[in-house]
Amino acid sequence: MSATPQRDDQRAAPWWRQAVVYQVYPRSFADADGDGLGDLRGVTSRVPYLAELGVDAVWLSPFYPSALSDGGYDVDDHRDVDPRLGTLADFDEMAEALHAAGIRVVVDIVPNHTSDRHPWFREALAAPRGSAARGRYVFRDGRDGPAGPMSEPPSSWKSLFGGSAWEPAGDGQWYLHAFAREQPDLEWSNREVRDDFLATLRFWADRGVDGFRVDVAHGLVRDVDNNLHVELPSTHTALFDDGSHPLWDRDELMDVYREWRQLFDTYDPPRAAVAEASVHPSRRWRYSDPSSLGQAFTFDLFEAGWDAAQLRRGVELGLEQLDVGASCTWTLANHDCVRAASRYGLPPDPELSSHVAAKAWVTRDGATPALDKALGLRRARAGLLLELALPGSTYLYQGEELGLHEVADLPADVLQDPIAFRSEGAEKGRDGCRVPIPWTPDGSSFGFGPDGGLDPHLPQPAWFAGAAASVQEADPGSTLHLHRVALELRRELLGPEQLRWERSTGDVLHWSRPVGDERAGGARGGERWHCVVNVGATDGSGPSVPLPTGELVLTSGPLDDAGHLPPSTTAWVVSG
Repeated sequence: MSATPQRDDQRAAPWWRQAVVYQVYPRSFADADGDGLGDLRGVTSRVPYLAELGVDAVWLSPFYPSALSDGGYDVDDHRDVDPRLGTLADFDEMAEALHAAGIRVVVDIVPNHTSDRHPWFREALAAPRGSAARGRYVFRDGRDGPAGPMSEPPSSWKSLFGGSAWEPAGDGQWYLHAFAREQPDLEWSNREVRDDFLATLRFWADRGVDGFRVDVAHGLVRDVDNNLHVELPSTHTALFDDGSHPLWDRDELMDVYREWRQLFDTYDPPRAAVAEASVHPSRRWRYSDPSSLGQAFTFDLFEAGWDAAQLRRGVELGLEQLDVGASCTWTLANHDCVRAASRYGLPPDPELSSHVAAKAWVTRDGATPALDKALGLRRARAGLLLELALPGSTYLYQGEELGLHEVADLPADVLQDPIAFRSEGAEKGRDGCRVPIPWTPDGSSFGFGPDGGLDPHLPQPAWFAGAAASVQEADPGSTLHLHRVALELRRELLGPEQLRWERSTGDVLHWSRPVGDERAGGARGGERWHCVVNVGATDGSGPSVPLPTGELVLTSGPLDDAGHLPPSTTAWVVSG
């Protein structure tokens, strides 16, 4: 296995502190064998595209054997590849190709649960209560009810995907599942569970994996028995700030991650990790602390609407990670949310966050309220330059570089997300951002798979033709070109992880950072990199604003006739 080449600007600081990481949802990225599902050989075939884009690493969503009850997050075997997506040899070939292009490999690790097809769980169902096999999961006796002894679930807790969080095992006991019933929760007080996941981490690190994205990192450890009587509206965190939630963000969880960190640090260079932890902002540092995982996603910016006050608050909350020696981690989109170009094109809802309002819009098939596609794309482009100019790492979701909108009108008979089924239609789910992305304007699947292959696992809309990667290749004003230019410029401008607010009043956000050699920790001749965002009014209107004195190096859209920055546009200026 070849070592990952290090660029000069990554030799002193850990590579991940200010990296740009591209999320690949493998089943929807590229289909090499024509079976309708994206696969690892498809990823390998697109390495030149990723290299030209200029990303530092690729994060692969789950590619493990799975029944796809939850998009691959129901894992049958954490140390293998789903045969529909390839083999371990295909994984090695893909990692080798990415490393040869100077791109590191981050894989999703799913420690909160297994699938119900996992050998451990099958053994548990066949074993009696109190057995060692059941001790790896959260089994409890049911409560007596009208249907007989132990016929009711042990508590009233709800699954995040809807319905009860408990499923009967058939003998009076029930097992806990915070997500789908096909995803039984593991019991992390069990030493065998902890040791098995340490073995899984070693397995992938030994294959050359550079880092791990930890799914549901705030889960795992629970205090079930002392809280069965507690009424919880759902098993999702209520963002408690004291560690008292029985199911989420328990203090005992930090023992698990300190042990993981000790393992990661036995490698040279140490393996990276980033937590998906939906916790109260005051407790996020516990995951991003250098003695723990080292990074935690900052979802505050992602949750904010296109509103200056909300965006600034999101930045300020994220910057708090610097106080514990961690780096910030920014994202505006992923496989669990409505695409940014659509989210930003919807009118604000005073009752709901941007993210929740967009989910409701999808459930209505995108009919109401009306989407302003042009405004949404303009804001998504401005948001790209906003997040890339912040100190820390940036995570980009596949298709965002093409400015893709959400596919909001998928018919009910093609939906795959368990949210759609368990909510009984109250929510439509996340399939609209997981539709296979377009590479060409023609062909049976817009270049996702070979012509004549099976239809993509989710249908693509006709408008994908105009957004295809090859179409945007020929257009210097395209969103794809904006990403390439922005990532190249960012690497040239990148300096120490510092930010100084310059002028952020009304609808304008303006900060600056030192330009220079990150390794030396100082600015290049006193130059500063300014990021100016004219957020504008909620309807996309508002006055243009003058730019600071200096060299204008990039804008997300054209300036006005006076050379000022219009609403919903971001500019980078270098001064000094």
